[in-house]
Amino acid sequence: MVDLNEKVFEGDVSDIINSHIDKKLEEANAKEPRRSYIGGSSIGDPCKRKLQYRLIALKPDKAFEGKTLRIFGAGHAYEDMAIGWLTRAGFQLRTADRHGRQFGFSHANDRIKGHIDGLVSNSPLDEEYPYLWECKSANDSTWKKYKKNGVEKTNKIYYAQIVVYQYFMNLTELPALFTVVNKNTQEIYHERVPFDLQFAQECTDKAAMIVDATDNKELMPRVAFERDHFSCRFCEFSTRCWEVDGEV
Repeated sequence: MVDLNEKVFEGDVSDIINSHIDKKLEEANAKEPRRSYIGGSSIGDPCKRKLQYRLIALKPDKAFEGKTLRIFGAGHAYEDMAIGWLTRAGFQLRTADRHGRQFGFSHANDRIKGHIDGLVSNSPLDEEYPYLWECKSANDSTWKKYKKNGVEKTNKIYYAQIVVYQYFMNLTELPALFTVVNKNTQEIYHERVPFDLQFAQECTDKAAMIVDATDNKELMPRVAFERDHFSCRFCEFSTRCWEVDGEV
């Protein structure tokens, strides 16, 4: 007989259920093919060696845990919500071509690639079209930094992503629209991001350099000289980078 008065500890049942959720997420992620290109979303990363490892589809030191995969999933969900909000507000937001494929670009024989969040082709505002739309979500403290300082000063990788997409998608004439949703309060920050030709060229030149070095079996330099550097401590290739040096 079940004792209906028996105490059930919420923490215990949460751990049990979440372990099943995370296991399935991790299993599904393990089946996903690894990227073998430098992506527009990471091209602004200051570590050339990390980008090189991604280019050759090197297996990370360890797979993403379920919690991290849930964070990624939440980011996609916020993007979908933002698309819905803007569409209801009268923005004509194109996120895919007539074949249902996400808009993107490919360069250097598919070794530098990216997929954009969308194109704005019309809106309730009196402005010119089309222009690039990119969307992110952030916790409250980071969202406030975006609102105070803008994307260029707050996150250089995201800033590079925007200008590189503008460059390769031939959307350089008009500023992009960068949207950030506050995951704590659901507040929305929008920012106009003018095209930065010099920085876009720096990013694309760096990516081309990494492709050429990889073809020549040359290992790119690390971003730091010490393993305990902040960027290295959280890098998915830290073990390989610092323990198996000298080869691509």
